[in-house]
Amino acid sequence: MRAVVYQHEEHEGVGLLGLALTEVGFTLVHRFRSVRREDVDAELVVVMGGPMGVYEADQHPFLREELAILTERLAYERACLGICLGAQMLASAAGAEVFAGKNGFEVGVAPVRWTADGVKDPVIAGARPRTVVAHWHGDTYKAVPGATLLASTDRYSQQAFRLGASYGFQFHLELTAREMGHWLDLGAEDLRQRGKDLAELKAQLPKLESAERENVELLQRLARHFAQAVR
Repeated sequence: MRAVVYQHEEHEGVGLLGLALTEVGFTLVHRFRSVRREDVDAELVVVMGGPMGVYEADQHPFLREELAILTERLAYERACLGICLGAQMLASAAGAEVFAGKNGFEVGVAPVRWTADGVKDPVIAGARPRTVVAHWHGDTYKAVPGATLLASTDRYSQQAFRLGASYGFQFHLELTAREMGHWLDLGAEDLRQRGKDLAELKAQLPKLESAERENVELLQRLARHFAQAVR
């Protein structure tokens, strides 16, 4: 089984998700800011995060190509997974508007609240009502047509959704505390310009480390879901 991974930044890889997918039999096929026509027929397409916006396809033509693949896959009910920018791409492919969030930049380690539908979802079921995750986004999207809302935060209501066999997560379940720390170092200047306290953000990392086991279990359930969906 092929899981084609669209990656947009060198440091924004699959993280914990990669092991979860390979454990259930997926072979990861990495694409960096590129697509291939054959990706339409892959068992799974995973779209990772990035600093660009869905609405910036003129500056980043690969986004338009990825969006076309996702749109076609959704039409054929083929499984997709979107994380952060990837979730926004998936939402856009399904017909939702993506835009710069009015409630500001959401970054750091904080919980998401699973909705009533979320706690009944076969992938989410078993998680605590609030799950501590890594956040790093400024864009959001309107309710996805035909999708089930799975999670929210106080800042942004649209945090996760299920659409058929596909899932979108605005947050980063795949990040370990160590990887999040690396992201903070890389983005230090940008974070300062946004008025964020780097020391305060780094002080949150132990909470993410404590949540890693629960997040890995969720990713394992997600991987099993995709394996069953394509078989």
